[in-house]
Amino acid sequence: MIADQKIQQLLNQLNTVIVGKAPQVSDCVACLLAGGHLLIEDVPGVGKTTLAHALSKSFGLQFSRVQFTADLMPSDLIGVSIYERGREGFVFHPGPVFAQVLLADEINRASPKTQSALLEAMEEKQVTVEGSTRALPNPFFVIATQNPHDQLGTYALPESQLDRFHMRLSLGYPDRAAERELLRGADRRDLLDNLQPVLTPADLARLQQAVAAVHTAEPVLEYLQDLVAATRSGRWFAQGLSPRAALAVARAAKAQAYLQGRDYVAPDDIAAILPQTVAHRLIPVSDAGRGPVEQVRAMVDATPLP
Repeated sequence: MIADQKIQQLLNQLNTVIVGKAPQVSDCVACLLAGGHLLIEDVPGVGKTTLAHALSKSFGLQFSRVQFTADLMPSDLIGVSIYERGREGFVFHPGPVFAQVLLADEINRASPKTQSALLEAMEEKQVTVEGSTRALPNPFFVIATQNPHDQLGTYALPESQLDRFHMRLSLGYPDRAAERELLRGADRRDLLDNLQPVLTPADLARLQQAVAAVHTAEPVLEYLQDLVAATRSGRWFAQGLSPRAALAVARAAKAQAYLQGRDYVAPDDIAAILPQTVAHRLIPVSDAGRGPVEQVRAMVDATPLP
């Protein structure tokens, strides 16, 4: 099937740029096929921006990049109206957010005021400028990178914005074999410059429709609800998942199943995608002694399969 061939070609291309991180690359593709925004969090220098660039170019979408800094203003992102004498009026000059893919590099280095400017764009696919609502391109994805919160010059993303990200991923350091390939191989910038789009916007739309059509049986939905209820029980987390988060898991599980070549969701799809989809929305109970990802995995292990 041509869709499957294109996905395999897409994954192969991405894995030539980001070496030794096939599971994370697959999760990134699943996130975008599910129509969600992606947050990549890790220490500097492990390939966050490179992966975001590679995703943008391989999906064949118009994209723009914004380097988030402490002095970045909301108008730098959204745009501004400027008076033009020739037209005898104000003319709106759109900002970089008016792209199909917005690469928000080091998003947590900007002030909370600028971070909040993305909220409407990410949720409503539109922005309001000077009382006028302007639609964003379709599709519209935000691929953001952020550094750990304990690094200098970073601001923690508010919970309301974290909730807008469908998935949060971490690349981590490469293993020895992958790092040797990086040291021996071509410069990543050169590889990025030579990347060609694998998908067209029409291909992406067809793939997203195919993902939406993946079947989820009642027992699998019951399993998902059991997991959501476990997050709300107070045993694992200080506050449970919202219905919006549950819907995000359901969409991500469909994309995961589709990438595995199936037209139905299995319980393993939900278990596999759950940490990446919900850990950034949850805070473990104070006596857990584990981080959010490890706590989610422990909760999954303790929840019976259907």
